[in-house]
Amino acid sequence: MRIDRLGALGTTAEVLRAVAAGAARRGLPPPAALTGEWFGARAVIAPSLDVRPVRPGDAFAVGPGGASEAVGGGWFGYLSYPDRAGTRIPAAAGGWTDCVLRCDAAGIWWYESLSGDAAPDWLQQALSTPVAPRGWHITWTAPDRDVHRAGVSACLAAITAGEVYQACVCTQYRGVCTGSPLEFFADAVTRTTPARGAFCAGTWGAVASLSPEVFLRRRGDDISSSPIKGTLPLHADPALLRDSVKDVAENIMIVDLVRNDLGRVATTGSVTVPELLSIRPAPGVWHLVSTVAARVPGTVLMAEVLAATFPPASVTGTPKVRALELLSQWEPQARGVYCGTVGLASPVAGTELNVAIRTVEFDAAGAVVMGVGGGITADSDPDAEWQECLDKAASTLALTGSAAVSAH
Repeated sequence: MRIDRLGALGTTAEVLRAVAAGAARRGLPPPAALTGEWFGARAVIAPSLDVRPVRPGDAFAVGPGGASEAVGGGWFGYLSYPDRAGTRIPAAAGGWTDCVLRCDAAGIWWYESLSGDAAPDWLQQALSTPVAPRGWHITWTAPDRDVHRAGVSACLAAITAGEVYQACVCTQYRGVCTGSPLEFFADAVTRTTPARGAFCAGTWGAVASLSPEVFLRRRGDDISSSPIKGTLPLHADPALLRDSVKDVAENIMIVDLVRNDLGRVATTGSVTVPELLSIRPAPGVWHLVSTVAARVPGTVLMAEVLAATFPPASVTGTPKVRALELLSQWEPQARGVYCGTVGLASPVAGTELNVAIRTVEFDAAGAVVMGVGGGITADSDPDAEWQECLDKAASTLALTGSAAVSAH
């Protein structure tokens, strides 16, 4: 492992733009990035990453790690929500990086290399060459309110019939992007500061995730998940979340589902709930957040952990298998990477994955998709659920002046 102090190079967006320009000058693949609260750092950037399609079962196939505060490198990529074939971008994609740039909590950047090699000349030159932002624009088309209402109504009927207790019904904004997805991401993370932002790109397109939610953290034998359930717009009194029977019930049901999921691979008796119904801000909204923790032996492969827990509990429903079956009937479009996961598996620092909500998917032709949804319980009101979708999408739409897009 090699670790070199680089100093205060600038913001994540500034460093990401500079590295991207340097990689482009050398004809290298673009960088990938994590920003917000990853591995105890403000940002982790893979300077150049060849992100290629992989089999879903091969995603994040790295040992548990956890002996180092440094990240060093690892497998960086995404895994799409498994609802149906024919997704717009590969079902899973990623690549290995032997080095990263890490911005610590104090804003100091470090170069870290698993192989021990020094930073290449092109990267050193790029970091000393500031790059101005470039323009981009997304023209959005709003989802169909009637289709979403039909899905919510069908879910309420299934709850009444006892088929499910809760399910996350989603819809989609679609659009067309001019300019670079990386520029969109750099602007977006600067203006919305997501806790679990992530970006990766390839010849197939790009994924720009502005997620606030942790799917899995694995460090050695310790693993945890922090599901979000319960939402209010940021201008509302956050105390109303804990006073809401619907939001509290929704969160508790998902906590039980996460406990069950982790319990399938955890050491018997090790599953705990160290955090329950915390109120936290996210871009444009307040959320209720809980945390479930467990001990999972290092001999349990990441593929086994994902088989037990994926897709994330908070974007599915209870009971999970039946909810997945019904959601595929209620939602007319594939979710794609939305409600899947993006993250990094490091052999020295462990694995951290987000829940790919507030996430924009770009295909190679510039078409974009952004999913949005919410959990439905017996107390749900279809109009309130629709408004929750609008509230969650508003901070992203506002980036292009599209917050006023009318829903129909």
